[in-house]
Amino acid sequence: MADATADLAAEPTGRLTTADGRPLKTALARAQARARRRAFLLVLPLLLFILVTFIVPIGQMLHRSIHNDGFSANMPLLSQWFARTEPGTAPDEAAYAALAADLQAAAKAKTVGVVGTRVNYEMPGTRSLFTSTGRKARGFEPPYREAILQADPKWADPTLWGTMRQVSQAYSPNFFLAAVDLARDNEGNIVQAPPERRVYLMLFQRTFLIAGLITVLCLLLGFPVAHLLATLPLRASNLLMILVLLPFWTSLLVRTTSWIVLLQGQGVVNNTLVATGLITDQNRMQMIYNQTGTIIAMTHILLPFMILPLYSVMRPIPPTYVRAARSLGASSWTAFRRVYLPQTLPGIGAGALLVFILGVGYYITPALVGGASGQLISNLIAFHMQDSLNWSLAAALAAVLLGLVLILYWLYDRLVGIDNLKLG
Repeated sequence: MADATADLAAEPTGRLTTADGRPLKTALARAQARARRRAFLLVLPLLLFILVTFIVPIGQMLHRSIHNDGFSANMPLLSQWFARTEPGTAPDEAAYAALAADLQAAAKAKTVGVVGTRVNYEMPGTRSLFTSTGRKARGFEPPYREAILQADPKWADPTLWGTMRQVSQAYSPNFFLAAVDLARDNEGNIVQAPPERRVYLMLFQRTFLIAGLITVLCLLLGFPVAHLLATLPLRASNLLMILVLLPFWTSLLVRTTSWIVLLQGQGVVNNTLVATGLITDQNRMQMIYNQTGTIIAMTHILLPFMILPLYSVMRPIPPTYVRAARSLGASSWTAFRRVYLPQTLPGIGAGALLVFILGVGYYITPALVGGASGQLISNLIAFHMQDSLNWSLAAALAAVLLGLVLILYWLYDRLVGIDNLKLG
């Protein structure tokens, strides 16, 4: 204490200074700034890792959801004609001349398939039109309209020209419109997509309903388990906790395929029911490759994510609270409802939020056990990423899903309060 006092001096004005004459306030501010810089440098590698592996890829995918230059970059002359004319303008000889020149250049650069794929996203069945016409483009001579229509009369279709006008701009909201079952007509007006293409809203609805049902089932199954773990002696609860954590030590793929063995028509569950006489051999239950299989398997897989937050909240609750309520005349149900349950709400909220968000984005389990009726929106996103290669639509679907989850997160914060959430 004497050394610290010796380092300080008092100016004639009464301000404290350090031994080298600097004001104490300035010295403290500099010391705090140095501490903040050191702390920032310590976390800088982690920030760079998150930026490179998480933020940048997400930003690129979100950008792809509104940007696709497959047509505009390879059909520049026709794109310029669309920019000069009003929507709904019938194609004239200049339009066909631009189309012929662009097809010839694209055929030479071997990018006709890219152009056709971009148009095919909006108007299925047109990729072959571009590729077949591209092979004949070298022989096109004026008048270009007659030459192109002679190559294929489909080029006179006004819907095709309206679609090409829409995709002639690199930046477009069309993929987001398609993600919510909307489209644009030839005049550019937003209308409902054709009935055969209205699948995304149904999948979003199914995804959120199944995720909500799984959350409720996990809460009903996990609450008594967490309560048992919290009230048992520590040695016994630690042994039982191993059973809760055991699924984390097993591959997700193994756990999912195990349910196929259990739930299939000739599986363990059906064979047991037949052996006990509860059902006949001809009335075996279909519990796999449908929504039932998806719900059962996902509930089992996500149950630990509900139990652990509940246990972390229930363990510190003193059992004397409930005993005191009982001694004051409250029934068991009243003591549970008014004393015990309110103290577990942070764990319920954390577990429900965790299970719901994981359920909304699950992919492997619905893909393996869901069948046609048990597929979720994540499976369709994977389809567009891996099979149809329509990355822009996949990015738009993922962005819509992310937006809906963020809205639910915001509603949770407004209604319950994120400060009341407790994960452990």
